[in-house]
Amino acid sequence: MTIESLALKCAMALVCVVVTCASLHAAAGAAPAKPARKIPVIYDSDIGDDIDDTWALGFLLKCPELDLKLVVGDQGKTSYRAKLFARFLAHAGRTDVAVGVGLNVGPKGGGPQSDWVKDYDLSGYKGTVHTDGVQAMIDLIMRSKTPITVIAVGPLPNVAEALKREPRIAARARFVGMHGSVRLGYGGRKNVSAEYNVRANARACRAVLSAAWDVTITPLDTCGLVHLRGRKYQTVRRSKDPVAAAIIENYRIWSKRKNVRYFETRSSTLFDTVAVYLAFRQDLCRMEDLPIRVDDKGYTRIDPKAKTLHVASAWKDMGAFEDLLVTRLTAPAK
Repeated sequence: MTIESLALKCAMALVCVVVTCASLHAAAGAAPAKPARKIPVIYDSDIGDDIDDTWALGFLLKCPELDLKLVVGDQGKTSYRAKLFARFLAHAGRTDVAVGVGLNVGPKGGGPQSDWVKDYDLSGYKGTVHTDGVQAMIDLIMRSKTPITVIAVGPLPNVAEALKREPRIAARARFVGMHGSVRLGYGGRKNVSAEYNVRANARACRAVLSAAWDVTITPLDTCGLVHLRGRKYQTVRRSKDPVAAAIIENYRIWSKRKNVRYFETRSSTLFDTVAVYLAFRQDLCRMEDLPIRVDDKGYTRIDPKAKTLHVASAWKDMGAFEDLLVTRLTAPAK
């Protein structure tokens, strides 16, 4: 064998080694990335009053970034709210989610979605039902190895009581809420409003928003502008997905009880869905860190002396959020 032949063989062998290594590296790079850890969530809601809480629950269940662990009804009507939660979760095939009965503080009885649960027996729920929903919240937060996100979309007596019973939960959780009015009021009006979730129990809201945890809110400035109309609404309305269908069934019942005439053409204002979005993404909103104080009349005032909150103060692309909401609600379950 000549020196030239030997050199050529060595060169070819080296090329083979390089190609093999490159192929192995490419194969390793093509392997699926390890999925991001889901965010464990508690959903505290006055479901059954306005219909947007039901839309938000459906959205939450269809977001793969979020891992719903516990739902708790807030602001009275304890049996009614627990039944709505339980039947909706069972319909969605999510009886792994525990249902908590909230404090019996606030209004009693039923509401505009009562017909949907009039024959439902809460004892038949195949998941766990906690008769003390506040303690269930505390226990879940204190036991969790990762921080819990509390998504709250109603008045806040449950969350305030949880902080009172066990202040240490603030160091082990973060709060995302649908609360307040910073620069815009209801319907985008230029005058701020005493937003209902704050006004209904200003003392509880003040305690929660000023607690020693990370707080993000969507005030009326963003959440008060969201509706689904036209093709977007009809896509959800006509969907055969069990979650979307349950939302629309409840919306139909709610609309009849509330004498709402636009059921055929659009949604009501979907305030609470924005809080769910902020639990895992914020890029479609303009976020500001603002010092917010809750006054006794239920207004959320910018006050330099108050605690700084993360505030979704305006939309960058509300249309893209609506598209995301529709896509998630109508996507086939995985």
